[in-house]
Amino acid sequence: MIKSSRFDNATPVIAQCQFVAYFLVFNFINSLSHPLDPLSPNEINKTRHIIQQSYLGAIPNITYHFVDVEEPNKNNVLKWLSSTTKEKPIIIPRQAKVVVRAKGETHELVVDLTKGSIVSDEIFKGHGYPPFTFNELFKASKLPLKYSKFKESITKRGLNLSEISCVPFTIGWYGEEITRRALKVSCFYRGESVNIWARPIEGIILLVDVDSMKIVLYNDRYKVPMPKAEGTNFQSRTKNRLNIFATCNVSNVGFTIKDHEVKWGNWEFHVGFNARAGMIISTASIYDDEKQKFRSVMYRGHVSETFVPYMDPTLEWYFRTFMDVGEFGFGRAADSLQPKVDCPGNAVFMDGFMAGPNGEVQQVPRAICIFERYSGNVAWRHMEINNPTKLIRDGEVDISLVVRMIATVGNYDYVLDWEFLKSGSIKVGVALTGVLEMKAVSYTHKSQIKERVFGTLVAKNTIANYHDHLITYYLDIDIDDNANSFINAKLQKVKASGFGTPRKSYWTVIKEPAKREAEARIRLGSEPADLLIVNPNKMTKLGNEVGYRLISGQPISSLLSDDDYPEKRASYTKYQVWVTAYNRSERWAGGFYGDRSRGDDGLAVWSRKNREIENKDIVVWHTIGLHHVPYQEDFPVMPSVHGGFELRPANFFESNPLI
Repeated sequence: MIKSSRFDNATPVIAQCQFVAYFLVFNFINSLSHPLDPLSPNEINKTRHIIQQSYLGAIPNITYHFVDVEEPNKNNVLKWLSSTTKEKPIIIPRQAKVVVRAKGETHELVVDLTKGSIVSDEIFKGHGYPPFTFNELFKASKLPLKYSKFKESITKRGLNLSEISCVPFTIGWYGEEITRRALKVSCFYRGESVNIWARPIEGIILLVDVDSMKIVLYNDRYKVPMPKAEGTNFQSRTKNRLNIFATCNVSNVGFTIKDHEVKWGNWEFHVGFNARAGMIISTASIYDDEKQKFRSVMYRGHVSETFVPYMDPTLEWYFRTFMDVGEFGFGRAADSLQPKVDCPGNAVFMDGFMAGPNGEVQQVPRAICIFERYSGNVAWRHMEINNPTKLIRDGEVDISLVVRMIATVGNYDYVLDWEFLKSGSIKVGVALTGVLEMKAVSYTHKSQIKERVFGTLVAKNTIANYHDHLITYYLDIDIDDNANSFINAKLQKVKASGFGTPRKSYWTVIKEPAKREAEARIRLGSEPADLLIVNPNKMTKLGNEVGYRLISGQPISSLLSDDDYPEKRASYTKYQVWVTAYNRSERWAGGFYGDRSRGDDGLAVWSRKNREIENKDIVVWHTIGLHHVPYQEDFPVMPSVHGGFELRPANFFESNPLI
């Protein structure tokens, strides 16, 4: 059944076109045909029912923090996918992994949906806590408004309590032996502006114990002028922007979707969604005309973690070192996409489903969009004048398929793209936009600043603080099958001697596969190299190992000192590339429990096992992002900044697949 919410904010004509498109390309019947399908609404409800009927159901105030498909055995999934018969040769149990909090303890459950029972219940005893629920964040945000000391501080500042919005922040870990689930709350003044981030009430901080939901510490250290509301609004000046296109041609939708499986051009892949990663791309394979079959490229890819540390060490700011995926969840932060703004007119939308704080189904209408992109770029072209009979000029336009999701985590919006090209490339893009996190100051001109500040004066009484955005991707790449190797193919300068020519030098390529995980930690930018994932067991007709290249954008790594507590939690950000042996439990670079983690779980720890990775099932981890130095043009809302990387065929095909 199509929910009307899919077409909110759309004009009648656009809504009608989208409605027709859904019936052309979607199969809306819930199906468990694919073992990597996300939990359906029925399955989420069933999971909750099973837990409620168990011994846990008698515990009051139980909260759900993670509900997802229990990762199935990869080899079984590959066998299931390779079967061409209607009767699948292997039955893969449909199970859910669930994390609940009950009586101050974190339970890790495995719920078998076929058997209708809990098959595993373990209490987590390690460091860190599961993500916060929306209810916890909402309740924490309301506590200051009823707190007498806060009310007194607001009265002293001459502000109206009814115009105040408060935002809870995670607080990290700074060497405490004993931690509790806690948030620090900062407050902002709306007062004639929709942009709360531009009007912070500086100098006040509140510490909230989340399990008791009480304020346990209050500080009001100083008062500075409130930034003015003028010039802070960010609403678009473009009116009726959804009416730009009066009609749409649904017959031009060049791809098909059945349940979660997408087919377009020479590609087929699976699109999933969960509360933590948001959008997940799985089992991506490409059709090879030469071999007359689909060939695997990637088993699974998604955002694994983000690290967003702010560079202000003062009392009200030092703790703002966010790990958004582990502490909040990109899926929980997924926003409903705006037709004709977030996605073009030819886009088709998919809803996302997850479990809420009480285990109930929560729907994100239009969580993902899929569309063909006509970029105006050239896929290939050539003009040849050396033919004796005629001039030859030919080429092809570049058309790609984009799968998009947007996560709004507090003040920032992450536009996340997976783009498939008929050339065999997969481009992964991130666009950062939204509103800066700002600090109120007494300065109205840069010349007044005589002390250390930690950002840029972007408006009167407003500093936008320096910070990082480090986004780490999980890439389980399977080139033709899951026995692969990683090669850091270095370009080395060689003296040219003995050739009888005036050349003095040339460069050549030195290829040696990494044998263990310690050899595959890469800091990009120090020397030229090609990063290759190859299948040493498969060769082209010319004898080259089939493979793909990882082509990165601008290299970025954390600049924090190794002994700084936020860096201990996110030590994996010291290298832009890691390669590890596949383990189905190792998917989250900062560890499974991100909130208040201590760096004793996660990618850097796993890599220290130094497992063999040559001719093995391997996972590539790649970090992209930027060191953000704000400028005035980023105020009051930031134009999109783009980054990303490309997975590009490297001797995978016998020749250009576009020809």
